[in-house]
Amino acid sequence: MTRVISMKDAINEALDQEMSRDPTVIVMGEDIVGGAGAPGEDDAWGGVLGVTKGLYAKHGDRLMDTPLSESAYVGAAVGAATCGLRPVAELMFIDFMGVCFDEIFNQAAKFRYMFGGKAETPVTIRAMVGGGFRAAAQHSQMLTPVFTHIPGLKVVCPSNAYDAKGLLIQSIRDNDPVIFCEHKSLYADEVDVPEESYAIPFAEANIVREGGDATIVTYGLMVQRSMEAAENLAEDGIDCEVIDLRTLSPIDMDTVLESVENTGRLVCVDEANPRCSIAADIAAQVCQEAFAKLKAAPRMVNPPHTPVPFSPALEDLYLPSADAVASAVRKTIAS
Repeated sequence: MTRVISMKDAINEALDQEMSRDPTVIVMGEDIVGGAGAPGEDDAWGGVLGVTKGLYAKHGDRLMDTPLSESAYVGAAVGAATCGLRPVAELMFIDFMGVCFDEIFNQAAKFRYMFGGKAETPVTIRAMVGGGFRAAAQHSQMLTPVFTHIPGLKVVCPSNAYDAKGLLIQSIRDNDPVIFCEHKSLYADEVDVPEESYAIPFAEANIVREGGDATIVTYGLMVQRSMEAAENLAEDGIDCEVIDLRTLSPIDMDTVLESVENTGRLVCVDEANPRCSIAADIAAQVCQEAFAKLKAAPRMVNPPHTPVPFSPALEDLYLPSADAVASAVRKTIAS
């Protein structure tokens, strides 16, 4: 049975179902309980945006409020994962990775390799990503390329509630460390989501719109912007195929290459800064593997290479728009 729920509620439901299914799943982070268990339980926040609200009442001390020390509790989550638990650590904003990056890229990501495949680290690190929330330069970054660069990490960034639930369940069940990126501007978006538990495999991109004139490859919030651009372009007779990557590591390049071989044109849309971005990676791989199939040079749509501005007017200009995506498609069609 399906019903329409928000991405925030879908993530909450995934956590609830996995904690009910598997007693080794624990959740830890700053303010994820938020007063529950105290006289103000009914008013408990459940995290800065309420994603874990209500879970403490069901699962008790398996949800742990932590000190304001990401290096401490992310390190504890990594250690717990090596000892038989399946921790889900909430990093709150991905921008805070700077104070716990060693625990992630130099420890968790390398254990399986350094111990000859004998060590497993089934830890999921949830973090809010992206702009559009008026949260300024230190709380608005799309740092997915930083984690995708690290071998040993899996990186996920859903674009809707259905994918968020299925991909989070898959992340928790996976035996490797997963960085699960939740775009804060998508939390309120609603789609049909099944009540029952389900998992979406990694490295399976979703073709959200079929077309034969150009391929648009993207993920996260930019899926919505790209779909809007594709619908606008269709009114002028330009038929775009839109691919939602879903996971960035592992990545489904087969679907991308198959699409580009059909359309001959590629536009990569990425909210991350342009240098060494996911868009740059996709464009480079397509040029290497399918250069002869291209009818025009690939184009990238990224924000400018600057910090995310706090000013609402500037932030709106900073983020790639549907018009910017459509313009890139028109340029590659005209080439």
